[in-house]
Formats: sequence, structure tokens, C-alpha cells
Amino acid sequence: MRRRLVLFPLPLQGHQTPMLLLASILYSKGFSISIIHTQFNSPNPDNYPHFTFHPISESLLGCKASNADVIGLLNTLNVYCVVPFRDLLAQILSQNAVKEPVACLITDAMWHFTQDVADNLMLPRIVLRTSNPSSFVAFSSLSYFRENGYLSAQGCQLEEKVPELPPLKMKDIPILGTRDLEATYGLVCNMIEKTKSSRGLIFNSFEELEGPALAMLQQDFNIPIFAIGPFHKQAPSLSSGLLTQERDCISWLNAHAPKSVLYISFGSIAAVSEADFLEIAWGLANSKQPFLWAIRPGLVRGLDGPAPLPTGFLEKIAKQGRIVTWAPQDEVLAHPAVGGFMTHSGWNSTLESICEGVPMLCFPCFGDQMVNARHVTDVWKVGLRFENGLNRDDIENSIRRVLVENEGKEMSQSLACLKEKASLCLAAGGSSHKSLETLVSHILSF
Repeated sequence: MRRRLVLFPLPLQGHQTPMLLLASILYSKGFSISIIHTQFNSPNPDNYPHFTFHPISESLLGCKASNADVIGLLNTLNVYCVVPFRDLLAQILSQNAVKEPVACLITDAMWHFTQDVADNLMLPRIVLRTSNPSSFVAFSSLSYFRENGYLSAQGCQLEEKVPELPPLKMKDIPILGTRDLEATYGLVCNMIEKTKSSRGLIFNSFEELEGPALAMLQQDFNIPIFAIGPFHKQAPSLSSGLLTQERDCISWLNAHAPKSVLYISFGSIAAVSEADFLEIAWGLANSKQPFLWAIRPGLVRGLDGPAPLPTGFLEKIAKQGRIVTWAPQDEVLAHPAVGGFMTHSGWNSTLESICEGVPMLCFPCFGDQMVNARHVTDVWKVGLRFENGLNRDDIENSIRRVLVENEGKEMSQSLACLKEKASLCLAAGGSSHKSLETLVSHILSF
């Protein structure tokens, strides 16, 4: 008898995309797929005709849900969605009880309220954490950090090492610097507690990249952990994004020499100050290196519309750069012309860059991005980090270090090794291949 899985993605692009990729992977393993989703930032069902989509009838729009305050949004979602999610899930269980019984619920880790709902309905819940194991170790250590005074670190203390979690510095602790420390701390603690109560934890990563972090989590969480990434190398590339891609940038890349172009994108949520935005612009222009820059609405903090490029900038970079609102990132990073990636260090972007062998210039903004950037520079040694804010001279020099000088070639050599491991782990007998088979057996055992 065919079994059905119910998946519940968080309505933010960096969370929604990997959940839908996971759904495609599990569909290929013989499961039927139901997707529960909010009306806010809902996915496009037309892109996934083989899934069944169930919108929640939540009254979220009345509370001014917005990407601008991520923590406020996540805390609000975990309150407003409880009743409509519970009722809809119960309905799906009833409708499929005979023909295709539901084997389990898979939710984003940030949907912490769903553990109690699943328990009440006697349905096993498995968690997908869309950041990586290394950052999840840091998140799961927040209570310890608080007890030892790390969360109140200031000034020069921020440059000190976290002795328990090398190579992290104090400033890399995920929730430091957030607008509402208490709200963030509460959200993360709920996520950790309810994940530990689940029946399993899935990561979009692989053993060869993050073995030590996976071992630490396995010891601490005492539930099955499945590292089955990279997801995007196993599922068909579908336009699941919430922004429209400008695909003509690929033909622009075709006209450039191998590894000569810098790609710049800060994901779908991260924002920079107007001052930082101007430093990026002039750093790019002064580098004299070709670049493709994705400038989405909201990239500059406090501005909903188009970001204000400095006077004379477009004329200066007319033959050097290309600006788009949003790019097909997986294709861009895989393009032979791309030799560097200036990124906010979100996990999806970091993993995609590793898989395509592209060195990174890291400017992390919040959360897991700080930990990701530290691992890029200090553990995997495949990129540089702007440690003390953005300065046009530093940006210009860093671009040259990656695209022109030997330092970039050394990073590319390290990346070639990681890229090969990312490929081998998916082959028969590879770590992610075996972990996926174990996950399928685990689900079928419920």
C-alpha cells in the first residue's frame, strides 16, 4: 500500500525551497505528498502537479505579517496557525485513512507548535532543519551560552573565541545583536525542545562536510539524524522561488571568460544599510572586475522599493556589470564564467556555492549566517569574510584576491575536493545515499 507524507514548509524562501526539494526526493522514493501551506508567501502548486496542496485558512494578513521582522513573523505564525493547521491535518488524516494512510508529518523545525498537534493526533513528526548541523549545534547551546554570560558580550569581547565551540567567536553566536533578544531566545528554545521530542531530524548537508557537528547533535538529541544533502543535486530544478527570475542574465554570462565574474546576492530576506549598499556599489565598480548583482526590493533596510544606486554608478559600470532583481542562482553558480560569490552566507547559498566550487566573500547578517561564514573561512577555507563591516577598499581588494590572485586559485582547489565529496555522497554507497535509504525505512516503520 502506498503511504502518504504531509509536509509543512515555513513561508520564507530559504525554508520553503529545501522543503519542496525534500518532498520531491521522497516522492521519488514512492511516497504520495501533501503540502500544507499558509496563504502568506504560498508556493505555486502549478510547479508541482504531482503534489496535493492544502492552504491554511489563517487570518494572518490582519496582523501585518512581514519579512522585515523575521522573529516577530515566526512567533506570530506559531500562534495564528495552530487551530487551522490542526483542523486541516485531522481532515487529511481522515480522508486518507484507508486508501493512502499518512505515515508521518514533516515540518520545518521552526514550526514548534506542530509537535503538540502531532502528539494529540498520534502522528509521528519528523523535523527538517533548513540550516546546517554546525549552526544547529550553536543554536542548541544557547542556554549554556546564557548561563555563562556569553549573550551579553560586548565590544572587544565579541572577537574572543568561544572555547566550547571552536572556531566560533563570540560575535558568531546566532542570536547576538538581534532586535529582541528575549523573543529570539524563546523561539529558539521552543524549536530545540520540540525537535528533541520529534521522531527524527533531517539536514540538507552531508557527513563528509559536517561529520563532527552531526556527531555532537546525535549525542545531544538522542533521536535519529539524517544528513541527506545536497537536496538540489537530487531533485529536479523547479522555480519554487517567491521572486521572478531574470533568466536573460545567463546569456550575459555566456560572453565572459571562465571564472571571471563575481556574483552578488544576499538572499530573499537579509538586508543591508544604505551606507553598506553604497560601499558595495563602489567596491564593485572600483575592482574593474565583471559582476552580476541581484538587487531585490527590500535589500536596503527600511526601503521597500528599488535601492538607490549612487549617481554616476550605472554609467561607470555599463560595460562591467549587470544588475538584475533576482537571478536563477543555481544556474548562475554552475556557470563556468562565475569565479566568486559575495553572499550573506545563508545555508542554501553556502551549500550551492560549495557544490559548484565557487569561492565566497561572506557578509553574514544574522542567525546561522554567522556560523556558516566562520566555517567557510576557518574550517573549509573556501572564502573570505568581511569581519568589520563593509568598506569599498576592502571589497575591491577582496574581489581581486578571489578572482585574480593565487589565493582564489587555492580556494578553488579546496572547493574541488569538497565538490567531489558532495557528488560522491549521493552515489550508491555514499553517506547521503545510505542516510536517505535509512530515512525511508524509518518512515515506513511507523
